[in-house]
Amino acid sequence: MTVVTTVNVNGIRAAAKKGLVEWLAATPADVVCLQEVRAETAQLPAEIRDAAGWHAVWAPAAAKGRAGVAVLSRTEPQRTRIGFGSAEFDTSGRYAEIDLPGLTVASLYLPSGEVGTERQDEKERFMAEFLTHLADLRTRAAADGREVVVCGDWNIAHHPADLKNWKSNQKAAGFLPEERAWLTRVLDEAGYVDVVRRHHPDQDGPYTWWSYRGRAFDNDSGWRIDYQMTTPGLADRALWSKVERAATHGERWSDHAPVTVEYDHQL
Repeated sequence: MTVVTTVNVNGIRAAAKKGLVEWLAATPADVVCLQEVRAETAQLPAEIRDAAGWHAVWAPAAAKGRAGVAVLSRTEPQRTRIGFGSAEFDTSGRYAEIDLPGLTVASLYLPSGEVGTERQDEKERFMAEFLTHLADLRTRAAADGREVVVCGDWNIAHHPADLKNWKSNQKAAGFLPEERAWLTRVLDEAGYVDVVRRHHPDQDGPYTWWSYRGRAFDNDSGWRIDYQMTTPGLADRALWSKVERAATHGERWSDHAPVTVEYDHQL
């Protein structure tokens, strides 16, 4: 069995002081994907950078203090890759992947965007390039007899069931019609499966991000924007999935919660 977890840590140095170190020590995960690390390798908390039993690939952004992703695995990777062959985005700290026996695991931090700004244009350029990469990745993996899981903060809520206040967010970045249509293409054209939604087909959420403003967490007024997107064969071997929502607001160490899936896959 292989347990994979993904979580946006919203700054790894701050999260380490709030409970991330203890969570990492206790997690049963075989692979952990992190996003929004926001630290150079030398700035990482020693308890995480030097955590016993983990092999880590860190992909900080060229712009200091921004983005940054990582993949931690208990099994030593057979191959590692930072970026997906994009001249614009490969140094932006938004993508890293590793090959394990029979399985490619990637950590993604898709740009959040902001309507009417260059940030939204950047997001759309990223999405266009990344869809091509996803399709190519699945094709290459199939030729090698491998499965794929692309974990991370995709910064798009796909359907109304994926955010509490969807009616008031229809013109907001993260729930724009064109963004949602792109995510549909990830599923229908590139051929990936949203594992958590498959396991929870008829419910709102489970949400993975809640604003720190107001009482969003206490009211479960959240967004589901953190996904594990897999190739169909791996999706069929997903045994269970859950969002590790903190018991109380005070116990949160990020504004996101870990998303964890167990697969019937032997590393």
